[in-house]
Amino acid sequence: MFIETETTPNPATLKFLPGEVVMATGTREFTSDEQAAVSPLAQGLFALGDVTGVFFGREFVSVTIAPGAAWSDTKPQVLAVLLDHFVTQTPLFAAGVADFAVPGEDDDAPADDPADADIIDQIKDLIETRVRPAVANDGGDIIYRGFRDGVVYLRMQGACSGCPSSTATLKNGIESLLKHYVPEVSEVRAA
Repeated sequence: MFIETETTPNPATLKFLPGEVVMATGTREFTSDEQAAVSPLAQGLFALGDVTGVFFGREFVSVTIAPGAAWSDTKPQVLAVLLDHFVTQTPLFAAGVADFAVPGEDDDAPADDPADADIIDQIKDLIETRVRPAVANDGGDIIYRGFRDGVVYLRMQGACSGCPSSTATLKNGIESLLKHYVPEVSEVRAA
């Protein structure tokens, strides 16, 4: 098995492509050992010591290392864990946790006003068709969190969550796109 590796705009994160589907639907981010307890693969990556984040996309795994850690030391270990997982076809999640809640989806997101349903549908459609594919290319994901008083709240995940250019992506890229197509949008903020 060959696992391709790609850099991301975040120097602390590499994107690993095993050449097969990682998650058939959705995405999942782990930012701690405790969160990783539901996934043998995430647990194995966190056990390496220098890993501070793991993100599962459709056909990739993004791994983030701690400040001061070197990819030259960590990359071979990450590849070994990934190879072992995919060659042995170990389940991605532990038995009994298939219907887990995704962290951050049920917390204090701004409540959407039902009167804004058409605007919200436009925003979600643009995020799904224009933004998410581009963000996935960089090893991350973006989650719609809410719309209130002209402000769209989004959460960056994976390689994008700690990326030095994520603020520019939100403000210059996504905000400009949404303002262009949805005049009711006045601002985009990280949630």
